[in-house]
Amino acid sequence: MPNARKTPAMVDPELGPLTDDRLTRDFRVWQRVGGHRFSADDMVTAKVAVEARPTARTICDLGCGLGSVLLQLAWSLPEARLVGVEAQAISYALLTRNVDRNAVSARVAVHHGDLRDEAMLATLESAGPFDLITGTPPYFPPSTALDAEDEQRAYARIEYRGGVEAYLAAAARLMGEDGVFVLCGDHEAEPRVMDAARKVRLRAIRRLEVIPRERQPTLFSVWTLVRDDDPKVDKGVITSTMTLRDRAGAQTSDALALKAFSGFT
Repeated sequence: MPNARKTPAMVDPELGPLTDDRLTRDFRVWQRVGGHRFSADDMVTAKVAVEARPTARTICDLGCGLGSVLLQLAWSLPEARLVGVEAQAISYALLTRNVDRNAVSARVAVHHGDLRDEAMLATLESAGPFDLITGTPPYFPPSTALDAEDEQRAYARIEYRGGVEAYLAAAARLMGEDGVFVLCGDHEAEPRVMDAARKVRLRAIRRLEVIPRERQPTLFSVWTLVRDDDPKVDKGVITSTMTLRDRAGAQTSDALALKAFSGFT
């Protein structure tokens, strides 16, 4: 993915060394050299979201980090109005800069706060209901944390503020009756996703399993969820796969389609 450059373009007095990276053909983002950086899961989430609701006019991105999914959606759906929320101060500082530098602040509003907080949920509700909601929660429980890990990276990876359950609960509250929630997470979290979805009357209709290299296990999954009027009935999930590299390590047609989605040839 177009995220390999790690030579600092500038050193920010608050955030340290930053790289200037192309997110889409026309949008660029600041990223910390040693911090959390956008990757394939963000781009796949945005692609699945656009395909699930290409006519979306109101979009909410939960836990939007430095803004990679939020800004990709803003670029892909130029008529949409978007709202994002991010709890971590470091990521929020990057988020606001990245929204401003891409000149989309007139239709993209971002908030600093916890998506589990009642006041923040009320603020988000006032901008909804939403046609499309996206979320890429942390993958790992706190027991997997490394003491020496960068704080921004740790909060993006470790469930310090909750995982898929918190995101599903927030999405169920914010989405419109015909809304869609696209959730990216650890493939092993499937039972948690299904259980939490039932509790808030959401239902997974599709699951995309992303494989980093041919013959390797699934790296992460992206679920597409809608409202469920009868959570007691199992209606099944349509499953598909995306493989990013072949056995020799070359980019696959799936990977090239993902790049094309962001405007790269």
